[in-house]
Amino acid sequence: MKVEEVPGSKERSGMHWESVRVRTTALAVVVVGAALIVAGVTMVVLLRLQLTADIELAALRRAQEVAAQYSPARNPPELLTVSDDVFIQVVDVQRGVVAASSPNVVVSKAIVELKAGDEAEVIPDITGFVKEEDGPFLAVAVAAATPSGNSKVIVGKTLEPVDETVRAVTALLLGGIPLLLLVVGSVSMRVVGRSLAPVEAIRDEVEKISSRDLHRRVPQPSGGDEISRLATTMNGMLARLENSQARQRRFVSDASHELRSPVATIRQHAEVALAHPETSKLEELADIVLLENARLQRLVEDLLLLSHVDEGTLQLRTQAVDVDDLVFEEAKRLRATTVLRVRTSRVSAGRVSGDREQLNRLIRNLSNNAARHARGTVEFSLRDGDGAVVLTVDDDGRGVAPSERERVFERFVRLEEGRDRESGGTGLGLAIVAEIATAHEAVIAVADSPMGGARFEVRFHSADQADALGRPPARRPNQPSYRTRL
Repeated sequence: MKVEEVPGSKERSGMHWESVRVRTTALAVVVVGAALIVAGVTMVVLLRLQLTADIELAALRRAQEVAAQYSPARNPPELLTVSDDVFIQVVDVQRGVVAASSPNVVVSKAIVELKAGDEAEVIPDITGFVKEEDGPFLAVAVAAATPSGNSKVIVGKTLEPVDETVRAVTALLLGGIPLLLLVVGSVSMRVVGRSLAPVEAIRDEVEKISSRDLHRRVPQPSGGDEISRLATTMNGMLARLENSQARQRRFVSDASHELRSPVATIRQHAEVALAHPETSKLEELADIVLLENARLQRLVEDLLLLSHVDEGTLQLRTQAVDVDDLVFEEAKRLRATTVLRVRTSRVSAGRVSGDREQLNRLIRNLSNNAARHARGTVEFSLRDGDGAVVLTVDDDGRGVAPSERERVFERFVRLEEGRDRESGGTGLGLAIVAEIATAHEAVIAVADSPMGGARFEVRFHSADQADALGRPPARRPNQPSYRTRL
């Protein structure tokens, strides 16, 4: 019976080559295997060298012992008596003949030609030269002084124990390394799988989250490791997305409401004029249409500016701007359109690097906000010093409560919800002020005014300071506004 594979089963189990679990396990096995092979080869080589050195030392001591006690006159038999794994030959150097050999040597000639102090490995031929011993020998030669002249003692010791030990250790390594690698692979697979289990849980949860489920959060494992920090970061991202979506929905809702109001007003008056042409005046209808159209235009322009800010496409035509000229122009407009007292005695020269049109819009919005809440007086001040140009707009109105001084810069926020929309504005003026200030790398703050109302202060870099720091670019998407409190 053919068993069909469930789609995605390998991906979910993590048992495929692209899986981090499999690749990490394979890498661990390869690295550990390479390390074990290098360590094993090194150990075998060092073991052979050490055992060979021990054989050489034993042969050398035996040769020195024979050289010290050997005398052709008496030639004690016990001196040359050895086991089968050692041979001894005394060679007369002057005559070039073998003066004596141990009983186990089966040839009459010198087994190996060595100078005194040398050593060499000797491999027997087919017939051999030592009784019952066919393995290789390590031979050493030591000089010996005899009555008949100079001689040398050659002692050879078999290397077969070395080969046997090396073979045994090699066999042990060949059997142990694969078993150890199997253990390493199994443990690595299990440990990596347990470590990545929270990641899989996070992935499963994220896969289930849609634009309607931004309230959901991924599971966060305990501890402060990388996976826990990843979960914290993702939950923070989901929270930001949820807040952004909520703000966007509120923005769309408020914008729709604001747009519906002037449209409804125009339609209402147009329907009345059509229904009762005898009582309607064209001039009154035109005035209302123009007034509501201007309101629509301002709202659309504000929304367009904010959309450019959100998309990061707000471009500043940067130039040196005399802010004092803009302040005096706005004060002149305010005097002509309102009955308020407008003070400008504290306005001094101040030049910044920025977009003249946007800076004029910032001052206009601050002026309209102050005029909307002032009881009778609005005051402008401007000072330049310490590399900064500081613009201040004061009014003698009710002021802004400390708890509302951050919220006042949010879009469509009205601190007096019950007031008339015409007198209260659209709720975008100060939000635009904050965004324009941000685009110019300025700091905006709200405080209590000495006049009893609110004080809005904007701190710009002076033109010289801005040139030294570089021209301010337009704000990138999601860049926070530069706001603080006084």
